[in-house]
Amino acid sequence: MSDVEISRRLVLGGLALMLSGCTQATGAISAAFPERPLDPRFQRQRVQYDGGESPGTIVVNIDDRFLYAVEADGWATRYGVAVGEEGLTFTGRATVGRKEVWPSWTPTTSMMKRKPRLLQYAGGVPGGPSNPLGARALYLYQGASDTAFRIHGTNEPWLIGTAVSNGCIRMTNDNVIDLYDRTSLGTPVLVS
Repeated sequence: MSDVEISRRLVLGGLALMLSGCTQATGAISAAFPERPLDPRFQRQRVQYDGGESPGTIVVNIDDRFLYAVEADGWATRYGVAVGEEGLTFTGRATVGRKEVWPSWTPTTSMMKRKPRLLQYAGGVPGGPSNPLGARALYLYQGASDTAFRIHGTNEPWLIGTAVSNGCIRMTNDNVIDLYDRTSLGTPVLVS
């Protein structure tokens, strides 16, 4: 590999880390959690579910770092997720009000206020593999209002199982694609 190619890869890798404002609480997180394989307990799996929510509901358990796509007859598909830092994660009921493939990302005003380095992305970042929202996004609404919280993919899958985001629920790209394909607009979501 040439020096130019190495430099190019380092710049692109650094850019991916800087763009991950929705997914990362601080720039030091990646150093604290270096790339590693996904913990097997956070792999997608079908499990028995007795949480009381109706089939078709998405349930996110913040403390356990799991998202459940509730199915009929007491079953659910369970996915490992990353959640927001304490005080940043959405909690409550919402519905899926919008769905996007390779969504673009724009940091919110509050994100830019907390992290002024994100001001350079105020105009947005196009969708693609380096975008912090990953391959798919489910936009959470309350009534007709966008909550600004998402269930989305990630370009940092090694952080699944942690509380590091600015509030969104993050999944591996494979898992968010699976969830996206089985989720309709209007799907109820409970985050607690």
